[in-house]
Amino acid sequence: MKHLIRATIIFNAFFVLFVITTPSLAKPNYIDAIPLKQVVKTPVGPLKYNNTLEVPIITWGGDIATIYANGNNRTTADKSIFSDAGLRVRLSRVDNFTDQLSSYISGKSPFLRCTIGMCSQAMELLNQNQATKPVFIYQLTWSAGGDALVVKENIKTTKDLKGKTIAVQAYGPHVDYLTKVLSDAGLNLRDIKIKWLPDLTGTDNSPMTAFYESDIDAAFVIIPDALALTSNGTVGTGAEDSVKGAQILMSTKTANRIIADVYAVRSDFYQSNRNVVDAFVHSLFKAQEKITTIMSGSGNDKKKLLESSADILLDAKEAIADAEGLYLDAEFAGYHGNLKFFQNSKYPRNINKLASEAQSSFKTIGLLASTSKITTANIDYKRMEAGLVNTAKVEQPKFDKTQVAAVVSRKQQQGTLGSDELFSFEVFFKPNQNDFSADLYADSFQKVIEFASTYGGALITVEGHSDPMGYLRKRKANAPDVVLNRIKQSAKNLSLSRAVKVREEIINFAERSGVVLDGSQFATIGHGINQPNTGICGSVPCPPKTEQEWLSNMRVQFRIIQVEAESSVFKPL
Repeated sequence: MKHLIRATIIFNAFFVLFVITTPSLAKPNYIDAIPLKQVVKTPVGPLKYNNTLEVPIITWGGDIATIYANGNNRTTADKSIFSDAGLRVRLSRVDNFTDQLSSYISGKSPFLRCTIGMCSQAMELLNQNQATKPVFIYQLTWSAGGDALVVKENIKTTKDLKGKTIAVQAYGPHVDYLTKVLSDAGLNLRDIKIKWLPDLTGTDNSPMTAFYESDIDAAFVIIPDALALTSNGTVGTGAEDSVKGAQILMSTKTANRIIADVYAVRSDFYQSNRNVVDAFVHSLFKAQEKITTIMSGSGNDKKKLLESSADILLDAKEAIADAEGLYLDAEFAGYHGNLKFFQNSKYPRNINKLASEAQSSFKTIGLLASTSKITTANIDYKRMEAGLVNTAKVEQPKFDKTQVAAVVSRKQQQGTLGSDELFSFEVFFKPNQNDFSADLYADSFQKVIEFASTYGGALITVEGHSDPMGYLRKRKANAPDVVLNRIKQSAKNLSLSRAVKVREEIINFAERSGVVLDGSQFATIGHGINQPNTGICGSVPCPPKTEQEWLSNMRVQFRIIQVEAESSVFKPL
């Protein structure tokens, strides 16, 4: 099956047969990823808009809102949101992105339904003609659980990807996922080997199938494939479809601000039909609000929505549980999210930032020859508030502080803080320093803000470490244990107070920069002298031999830790 499916799918008997294939002995056929302008040769045609909008959708939970706006139908139903807005819409599932591009360029449809990464790969192709330059009009969702990086047992953190071979679908939603993770690990595409696959799932030529090969170390896959490869999300046993030792290193439940699903329209359509674009966007705002209420209940409206979505997205009206799984893995942007995504230049994950990241990475690997600025619609969001309820969203803490404290305490006692680490870095301070202002640490603070904004489902620990020299001198002088223990406790208290100070400074720095961080995402730890960079000699810190070693112990360490297995810690929206 070559449909582009990105979702957590609850495995009922019917859909297992439909989506998941048994591991095949046939080796996958890898392909060369070349610029899309060399792949899609469709001539530019005039718009064929005759009062009916040909709108593509893909098999993804965010498209359930579009289906609802259309009256739970492929063609606009009477008294639906689209109908009330004066729109006639015909929905077509087009999961193959090159097919979408051909339809768009030929003029059959003025719409593109893509992720920012997918459309970014096509920018050179689309910018060849003024008429087909895309104007981005709407963000449907963020992927918040439907996509994953699966690794074999020789990979424990993202830094371990260096020198490894990774399978990923060409031109699909995971290319920018790959490049962002590498970048945040301090790596680039030259540090790995990529094996490109034509399909995303369900065939012998997909990343899941490639993962069974001994020379593949990691693969970007959809969640159903990730669960199969890892014995339902634990560690693969080798039984059934799993690979022994395989595990999910990171899903988009953790990396929940990388894959953004959007709509774009042709420039010529936007210029001549701005009222239609406004009506389309406003209708989707209404639909997203409405389905949030419907999906939180259990009545007939929910059943009808899921049956229609299952029929249109999965070709199986009875696959209600699977359609609900699609919905749950998508975090809807809504009015507030669109306003931030398109108009807040200070938001670290806005559309321009994502497009710039993606295009720069694609240029590195030859998918683009040059980068270009994207165009966004001039939406009057104040007018869009009409008929909406939730236009002033209040950010709620996403982490349970009590549960976070319990998890961190347990990991600290077990010495396993690094076991679920995705990324880490350190900042250093001078002896007796208590000032951690942005004037001194702006670059490091900005890095933390970027991590917190991109990996909103990860826990960030701020860990203080102290200089052990005072303790070592007293120990050498044969000070009594009571004195030594007092010094150790004092160092622990000092390191914790420094960690708390750094956390406060980061949150305040972000706020001054126009970025709101979720304070519940940060946990502070004071290690004192227990984990010096100079190591442990026997049961005590190793004495530093140089001034550089001495200063290396005075530091605050940041870890971005995955807590997906700790379901009580993170509360997704």
